[in-house]
Amino acid sequence: MDGMTLNALPAESYGMFLWVRRGVPLVLMSAFLLLGFSMPHGFGWWVLAAMAMAGVAWPTFKRGEAYLRTRHATIRWDGMWVWLFRPFARILGREDEWILSFCGWNNHRVREAFQGAKSRRSLILMPHCIQLAKCKAPILDELEKCYDCGLCPVGDYMHGVLENKWESRITNRSHKAYREAREFRPDLIVAVSCTDRLLKGLIKLPEVPAYVIPLSLPHGMCVDTQFSVPHLFAAMEALAEPKLGPRRAKGQNAESAA
Repeated sequence: MDGMTLNALPAESYGMFLWVRRGVPLVLMSAFLLLGFSMPHGFGWWVLAAMAMAGVAWPTFKRGEAYLRTRHATIRWDGMWVWLFRPFARILGREDEWILSFCGWNNHRVREAFQGAKSRRSLILMPHCIQLAKCKAPILDELEKCYDCGLCPVGDYMHGVLENKWESRITNRSHKAYREAREFRPDLIVAVSCTDRLLKGLIKLPEVPAYVIPLSLPHGMCVDTQFSVPHLFAAMEALAEPKLGPRRAKGQNAESAA
C-alpha cells in the first residue's frame, strides 16, 4: 500500500448533485438578469435577486483551504439542498443515487483539500454490522479479538489498522460514533456506513472533513454488510500521513541492518 496517491482512489459520480446545487442558482441568476434588462421597472430588485443566487452558488466554487475554513457552513448549505430535493429523487426512484452523488461531491472536495498537506490526526469510523452476524468475537471491546476467519471484512480491516497504526473505532450506534469523533478531535474522518447514515453523519459533524465509503447490503440493513477494504486502505494512504507500525518498523530495521 506504500506510495498511494489521490489517483489511486476510485472515481465517484457527483454530477447529479453538483448540477442541482450549482446549476439551479446559476440558471435563476441568469433568468433574473434577463428579466431585469427586459423590464425597465424594478431593475434593481431583479439585480439583487440575481446577486443573491450568485451568493447561493458561490460556496460550490471554494477549494482547498478556503473550503476547509468554511466547511461547517458549506455542509449546512449543501445538506439543505439534499433534503429539499430528496423527495423528488425518491419519487423518481433515485434516492440512493442522489445521496451518493452528494457523498461523491463531498469526497471530491475533501480529496482536493488534503492534496497539499495530508491529515496528521485521522480517525476511521466503522459500523458493527460489518462483522458476521453469527460471530461472537467481541470486536466492540477490542478489534484484535477478531477471529480472523476470513468470512467477513473485519479480519482484513484489522490487519490494515494494526500494520499502519491507524486510529479506529467500531460502534453499534450512530450517536456513539459521533461522540467518539468529538472526543478524539480528528482533522479527518474516514467513515464507512450505509447511505442514509453517511448523509446524517456528514450533516451532524460538519466541522470535521470526512471521506465517506458506502456499505453494500446484500442481506438487508445491518446484517452481514460488505464494503471495499481496498477503497478504505487507498483513502487512508492517500489522505493521511503514514505512521510507523510495528511490521513496518521491523522491516525498516532489517533493511538498516543489511
